[in-house]
Amino acid sequence: MTIQQLQYVVALDTHRHFVRAAESCFVAQPTLTLQVKKLEQEIGLQIFERVQPLRPTAMGQVFIGKARQILRDINQLKELVNHERDQMQGTYRLGIIPSLSPYLLPLFLHAFAQAYPETTLEVVEWQSQQIIDGLHQNTLDIGLLVTPLEEQGLREVPVFYEPFLVFAHQGHGILQKERVQAAQLEEKGLWLLDHGHCFRNQILNICNLGSRLAAADNIMFQSGAIETVKRMVQTAYGYTLIPELAYDEAADKPFVRRFAEPEPVREVSLVVHNSFTKEKLLTEMRSTIQQHLPSHLKQNKRFVTVKWR
Repeated sequence: MTIQQLQYVVALDTHRHFVRAAESCFVAQPTLTLQVKKLEQEIGLQIFERVQPLRPTAMGQVFIGKARQILRDINQLKELVNHERDQMQGTYRLGIIPSLSPYLLPLFLHAFAQAYPETTLEVVEWQSQQIIDGLHQNTLDIGLLVTPLEEQGLREVPVFYEPFLVFAHQGHGILQKERVQAAQLEEKGLWLLDHGHCFRNQILNICNLGSRLAAADNIMFQSGAIETVKRMVQTAYGYTLIPELAYDEAADKPFVRRFAEPEPVREVSLVVHNSFTKEKLLTEMRSTIQQHLPSHLKQNKRFVTVKWR
């Protein structure tokens, strides 16, 4: 039994004529006749008496009444969903990963709050897997994290692509190069974020290295903050990779080199559960973020997206 078949039955009851009913449904008359017959065979009930003028059977009248109610309920449900899609009022929980939070939130959050004063965002800084679990468990409404996730039940809305940069100690040989090739990066002296951060996994994928690394044989360093890693590289030795939004040109320029094209980038997306209906909220948040990004991040470049899973 399909909604379309119910619509055909109701149309046939309304017009009491196969041709006129088919015309009202914008289908050929044989199509409507065949579908009504299939429905009758499926439910084991003759809905219409095959007489002139056409009229429903006694049980057919009961069935048609129920069909009309079902179609009314479906239309009301569609109207409800359409209304929900256009609404932004309310309180929503937004999860964002630590390697994005200190750099991206200051760019757009205040502007978004001013533009949509009836929308309240409760922002939490979580690692990627926590955000994924929160979206599945309905403890989060929206995630702002690195994709692709390829996670069943979740929908990804890409927002922008952020290049990786090499950040090295002032005496490091890699700073002598104008552009860096990923193959030129080595294990020795590489500083990383703590386990669990998707950014750590992306760096390892770019450098094609294993997961058990230390900056030095006698140092096992754990940090969840890119700024801490940058300071360690500046004052000690070695190198790391940073996302472009973490690059402060005034302070960091002597320590940074770009990759040769195609540059490795991370895809940053808004992620929601498939059941999320607030399409206008997603659209406006995505637009606000894009409007407040540095101009060079909006330009199309040659790049390769780095996965973290």
